Amino acid sequence: MNDRVDVRGTVSFVVLAYVPAWLLTLPMWLTGEGLSWAWSPVVLVAMMFMPALATFVVNRWISPRPGFLRSTGVTNPGGFRRWWGYLLLAWLAPPVVMFLALVVGYALGVYEADWTGFSGLAEQTRSVVVGAPPEPAGALALSQIAQVFLLGWLNIIPAFGEEWGWRGYLTHALLPLGQPGAMLTTGVLWGLWHAPVLVLGYNYPTVPVVVSFFMMVCFCVLVGVLLSWLRLASGSVWPAVVAHGFLNASAGLSVVFGAAGHPADNASVGLLGWTGWLVLVVLILLLVMFGRLPVRFPEESAGLTRGVRRLSRR
Repeated sequence: MNDRVDVRGTVSFVVLAYVPAWLLTLPMWLTGEGLSWAWSPVVLVAMMFMPALATFVVNRWISPRPGFLRSTGVTNPGGFRRWWGYLLLAWLAPPVVMFLALVVGYALGVYEADWTGFSGLAEQTRSVVVGAPPEPAGALALSQIAQVFLLGWLNIIPAFGEEWGWRGYLTHALLPLGQPGAMLTTGVLWGLWHAPVLVLGYNYPTVPVVVSFFMMVCFCVLVGVLLSWLRLASGSVWPAVVAHGFLNASAGLSVVFGAAGHPADNASVGLLGWTGWLVLVVLILLLVMFGRLPVRFPEESAGLTRGVRRLSRR
């Protein structure tokens, strides 16, 4: 690990992650349709690949380093056997954490839930498929939950675009600042990277723009700590990629368990909302309490005889 931040590389990465992504949003502004523009989903997905593109360009031409695939976590010593447990956690934990966030929101009175009747899901389905015969709400809910755990794997493709950049490159490159500094800086930059679409109402359409900036940064810092922990503890970017993909897939659970006539507000419900942040904070504190955060890296030290190395942890 380097003792100094590669300023040239990190600044170049931020510029290359921001500028092309922000330029991609121009058609949404120029058409005046914003997020309702027909091609906006394509734009949002394309934006997610810009941090990966920045990572490639920086490591290939601007600030080259030997073995950059390993340094950015695409490959790692020990391979899959080292991080399969983290991958399993990254797959199963996000839906569970999202559900806990909904429970907290319900307990604090900001989320109207129908835990067994799934009336909100049935209401939304009727509004989308007009004239379709009603399907049992339980079957609808089971289908949606199955999609979260199974079809969520499709989300890892665009999630890689972000994670290879933010966690794979940037968090690792900023480690000379210390793990708290690297995670905080990455989270803030990740949150502000969403600025053009936040102004258009992305994620937080019910609050003033300035508040949406603050809330997105808070969310990205908290989630970013957990994603960074997965990346650093496993030595691979792939668990963070999978977790990111399934976090996105889990967003629809607020509709699955919501009550009819009470749409969820992201500002207060789910992991994007302040009640969900309480769950994220507890998870971070648990990692700290159990000595898993900050991550202790293996360190080579000289052995008793020439050519022998010992592995210690720090």
